Amino acid sequence: MKKITIAIDGYSSTGKSTIAKKLAKSLGYIYVDSGAMYRGVTYFAMQQGYIKDGVLDAKALLKSLDQIDLQFKFVAGLPDAAMFLNGENIEAPIRTLAVSQQVSPVAAIPEVREKLVALQQAMGVQKGVVMDGRDIGTVVFPEAELKLYLTASADTRAHRRYKELIDKGDKVDFDAVLKNVQERDYIDSHRATSPLKKAEGAIEIDNSDMGLEEQFERILSHANALIERS
Repeated sequence: MKKITIAIDGYSSTGKSTIAKKLAKSLGYIYVDSGAMYRGVTYFAMQQGYIKDGVLDAKALLKSLDQIDLQFKFVAGLPDAAMFLNGENIEAPIRTLAVSQQVSPVAAIPEVREKLVALQQAMGVQKGVVMDGRDIGTVVFPEAELKLYLTASADTRAHRRYKELIDKGDKVDFDAVLKNVQERDYIDSHRATSPLKKAEGAIEIDNSDMGLEEQFERILSHANALIERS
């Protein structure tokens, strides 16, 4: 039975990564979190001082792109592969609100996207991969056999993100989280390079009022049907 490529796009906090991980595990596929890669570049920029007072020095970042080595590695005690930047495990710091607030401007830089898209395409050349992000079905894998587009209301997504951060012990304000969600939506949808949009042929799923298991079973059904026909 041939393997397929599954591309999952959508707004932030729509549960793309959760669904993608669960789907990959069920099918025995490789999971790639493209968002973690952009967060990795953002974290690098913050550590190097290229982002000060919320302002990104894009020129300085571009001069250092060749210094950025991103890899997914499995770590004992973690169920999924962690993001490593130049040999350092940065899985925890890239998930903070501080990084979330800066990632969209970094991800909008054409040269950054070019670098990471090339890495992502190389990861999926053998198929049998589930990848989630903002431009997976439109740019990275436009020929993916299964393309999904997840969405939910901004308020719903902000509550999900807020709970996630609180559960991790972060001290955050809900209004700040909601503002971040709305700002990221706008930037992701209006950037000049690879804006977030529904890919041609993608199945749209609004999970505002849908549980994880319900949407997982629906998506798994679509995947199995395509795999059987391949």
